[in-house]
Amino acid sequence: MQPLPLDSYLNRFSTAIRACLGLHPLVALCGILLLAGCGGGGGDNTIQIGEYSSLTGTAATFGTSTHKGATLVMQETNASGGVLGKQIKLLTEDTQSKPEEAATVVTKLITRDGVKAVVGEVASGRTLAAAPICQSNGVPMITPSSTNPKVTQVGDYIFRVCFTDDFQGDVIARFVHNSLNLKRAAILKDVKNEYSVGLAHYFAQSFKQMGGEVVVEQAYSEGDNDFKAQLTAIKAADPEIIIVPGYYNEAALIVKQGRELNIKVPFMGGDGWDSAKLLEIGGASMEGTYYANHYSTSDPRPVVQNFVKKFHEKYNETPDAIAALSYDAVSILMDAIRRAGSTDGPKLRDAIAATKDFDGVSGTITIDNNRNASKSAVVLASGPDDRQE
Repeated sequence: MQPLPLDSYLNRFSTAIRACLGLHPLVALCGILLLAGCGGGGGDNTIQIGEYSSLTGTAATFGTSTHKGATLVMQETNASGGVLGKQIKLLTEDTQSKPEEAATVVTKLITRDGVKAVVGEVASGRTLAAAPICQSNGVPMITPSSTNPKVTQVGDYIFRVCFTDDFQGDVIARFVHNSLNLKRAAILKDVKNEYSVGLAHYFAQSFKQMGGEVVVEQAYSEGDNDFKAQLTAIKAADPEIIIVPGYYNEAALIVKQGRELNIKVPFMGGDGWDSAKLLEIGGASMEGTYYANHYSTSDPRPVVQNFVKKFHEKYNETPDAIAALSYDAVSILMDAIRRAGSTDGPKLRDAIAATKDFDGVSGTITIDNNRNASKSAVVLASGPDDRQE
């Protein structure tokens, strides 16, 4: 259930008090404000952490997975006694998959709720809208999965636990060129999505340096559902592979429509493909496609298998990479608070920056001098039987 705005609570409680005690509205309201002043932002026995996620809108599956991963860590932390002798309270706000809403809700979390740190967002565009607010207020922020290199360049309070698009673009290029032994690629990118534009750029840059050729580039915009004109132009260029560095909704439709046009070459994307919706939308058309990702559920490491087991027990579903990254982001934050011995902004910032060889679900994570995660990537083959390459 979504929390009610403060004025809604005041109206409800004021009405209830007047009904029970026969008080004048102003007297009742004063009583409420005095009581609220005594509690003050969760009290001395809690540490409030903010989360902003796309729980509704075009990227809702990403936001839902993020929230589930964060919630699991919080519950485990509190069950084991909390941090610094205090319980963790997660305050979650919905960005509605909109950059402007991300800025609004993060401002609320910091100025109204007084959170000590912020976790979010998935999409780089929304994270870039909110990161300057965290930076200017001296509140550490960790994004689980925003891969655009610009994100952590905002300032020294901004961190990430995922790899960056320049690294991911190079991984895709190397896989296409060295593992698949393909030399002619087409690109179909979302021109309104910073993630998609950036990943397309870094792929093309690396692929060309390896001797590969980008034979054609086509564009679409988030929310489009007809890609046949672009795919027809791509087919005419005769590529050996089509790179679609976008999100799962459009990617699945693109592959499906490509197969309908009798395009038989492989399609490949990045971590934005990782969603159960990909196969739900694309179905059998997804056979013979690939995407770079942050982890694989088949990884035998105990930290991975324990996470998959706990997540499935709680939510009755297999966790995607977004959930794994969120779990890692909040776990690193909890570890940093312990090491800092404080939730003071500068001390917490320095503790996060000092994270080294953290055994995360998405890999062994070290935060580098640019506040990015130094870690590995995997390539997954998509289809009815997903497998790691």
